[in-house]
Amino acid sequence: MSLAPSSFSADADLIEGDRVEVVVGAPAHGGHCVARIGGPHGRVVFVRHALPGERVTAEITEIHRGYLRADAVEIHEASPDRVTPPCPHARPGGCGGCDLQHASGEAQLRWKTEVVREQLVRLAGLDPDHLVRVEALPPPLDRPGDDPGQLLGWRSRIRYAIDAAGRPGLLQHRSHQVVPIDRCRIAHPAIQNLDVLANDWPNVDALQAIASTGGDVAVLGRPSGSAGPAAGDDLTEAPEGGALFRLSGPAEVIELAAGRAWRIPPQGFWQVHPSAADTLVNAVLEMLRPAVGETVWDLYGGAGLFAAALAERTGGRVTVVESSPTGVAAARANLAGLIGSDGRPQADIVEARVDVALARRRVAGPVDLVVLDPPRAGAGARVVRSLAAARPRAIAYVACDPAALARDLKTFASLGWRLEKLRAFDCFPMTQHVECVAHLLPT
Repeated sequence: MSLAPSSFSADADLIEGDRVEVVVGAPAHGGHCVARIGGPHGRVVFVRHALPGERVTAEITEIHRGYLRADAVEIHEASPDRVTPPCPHARPGGCGGCDLQHASGEAQLRWKTEVVREQLVRLAGLDPDHLVRVEALPPPLDRPGDDPGQLLGWRSRIRYAIDAAGRPGLLQHRSHQVVPIDRCRIAHPAIQNLDVLANDWPNVDALQAIASTGGDVAVLGRPSGSAGPAAGDDLTEAPEGGALFRLSGPAEVIELAAGRAWRIPPQGFWQVHPSAADTLVNAVLEMLRPAVGETVWDLYGGAGLFAAALAERTGGRVTVVESSPTGVAAARANLAGLIGSDGRPQADIVEARVDVALARRRVAGPVDLVVLDPPRAGAGARVVRSLAAARPRAIAYVACDPAALARDLKTFASLGWRLEKLRAFDCFPMTQHVECVAHLLPT
């Protein structure tokens, strides 16, 4: 390892493990800040575990053509927003699940606001004033007296990796390396109380723990030899896994949202923050202002959360498009009781990929309102073009990645649609992730 001064030439040969002293700049999408080695025109380095304005020693972790990645390992001039991470595993070389434990709650909201604005301006060419600031979520109903930011103990679904010795833990950032942990501080208290992390698991590759808003707790496992996570996958996310089997808990868990009780298989998709489902439903209803008799498409609809809320207000037909068999089964079961003003069942569930369903007209006919809630990669140009051609009155786009949202907003704009309003919510405290809801109208 070598230590380079802040005036270190940007053309110098650096290797992983070298250390450089830099002044950290603005936050960037991905949970790091941008710095330059050797001055304002020097080589770009993306620094984790740092805050804007800090002077740090950064250890190089990856070398790419045109940029470097690094961890801040020494803080020489700290930001006033810096706090001591509540988790001992949130450090360079530790667990990669939390990106922002070293920032105060208010600083995290400012960080995410700046990132969302930067993505909208740079990728979509939009006015940054569309977003005021990222909003903290209200505390879960079972903990009404807690800090409104809910920075710890909020995550209701968490997935643990298993190392070669059978020990459970979480992955390092952008790595297959498993970091054994005593407990995850952002996990729901019911998950933290499980003995999952105290045991060895020689016959499974991954574990998933669920604590529902209805009070159910379940643990799932994936048998050894099944397809494992890719390097860099966020194992605190809870993607579906067909190979997961139930180790404990009920075959279905109860989630409470939008004035209803939802029965969901534990491996099925549901928002991981206990307050997120209601928050997002309320934002969608506020933006779309559904009227009696209007028809609705709920695309990437999962169990039908948005479809149910809109159906109750319109009394009209709602169509849910979902490609996951688990999500389709949950939607059919949970929406079966919806009866329209004409006395017929309101919900039509289409099991298909959204792009295919639109292109092959499995979803067709006049539509008034669309809710679009794609995975992290976004909807994509093919879906956006199909929606523009369908000419709904309004679209609510729920996005878990601001970069993907910005790219899709640019496509919408090219087809004659405008962004009416954007709200963003801190559904993932202590991490760099943020949830946005965009209101789109035809011009």
